[in-house]
Amino acid sequence: MKRRQICAGTLCLIGIGLILLGLWLFYPRERQDKVALIHVEGVIAGGRGQGGLWGDGGMDSIIRQIQAARDDDSVRAVVIRINSPGGSAPASQEVGEELKKLRSAGKPVVASMGDIAASGGYWIAALCDRIYANPGTITGSIGIYIPYANWEELFKKIGVHGEKIKSGPHKDMLSPERPMTAAERAILQEMVDDLYEQFVAVVAEGRNMEPTRVKQLADGRIYTGRQAKKLGLVDEMGTQEDAVYDAAKLAGIKGKPALHEYGRSSVWDAIFGDGGQSLLDVLATRLLYGQGAGSRFANPGLVPQLR
Repeated sequence: MKRRQICAGTLCLIGIGLILLGLWLFYPRERQDKVALIHVEGVIAGGRGQGGLWGDGGMDSIIRQIQAARDDDSVRAVVIRINSPGGSAPASQEVGEELKKLRSAGKPVVASMGDIAASGGYWIAALCDRIYANPGTITGSIGIYIPYANWEELFKKIGVHGEKIKSGPHKDMLSPERPMTAAERAILQEMVDDLYEQFVAVVAEGRNMEPTRVKQLADGRIYTGRQAKKLGLVDEMGTQEDAVYDAAKLAGIKGKPALHEYGRSSVWDAIFGDGGQSLLDVLATRLLYGQGAGSRFANPGLVPQLR
């Protein structure tokens, strides 16, 4: 009886071992030669950003994803899916520099434009190997602006009087409490012109155009995807899937490529955080510091905008 139990147990263990061996030999392993999909959504801004449900496309999160794709040997190519009206110039530049490093590592990068890929969104697209857009995509808006509002008369009507102790005459430049001086306007225009030349240089290099030709197109206007293709700002009309297949082809991947998608958070992550800014972060910030016009007075930042 005991011998039978031992034999039965041995046969059972052998059977389990054979099943596990069969699963190891024949179960499909994770496919190699992947195409990574990275999303650039919302206003492109510095810092962690607020993520998909809550607003901005944080530069730090996008850069981490690009670096992860660069370091992953199984990722052979990358598609940047852009749904953005633009954002801050420095944030767009930093994302663009990471794309240059990615391409230098020998990984093709294809941009896929969604509803809108304008200004800073186009800056990023221009640094990719190829650009896909839908016929109705809104793109272009190549240019720079610095927003300013003079609310001096409004403040007088509501009885608000502000005073500043400053280290120099231009320290409160762009203050809404007073008119801008001619000297300040000249300073800001010089900044805008410098950044504009940088933007033109990026587009000229990325699209293999003469800077003079880029400037003819870069007066701030927007284009449809179809118009942009005719003007040489876009390579092909096509969907995100078309861009994925093109990226795979550029990387020499045969057949249907495996897709690895970065940057999609679960509901738990969106509420409690996953390295980005969670809903709780956003609510706490708005309760402490406020939002809207009033917050502009407390923190009058000077960040040139690409949108």
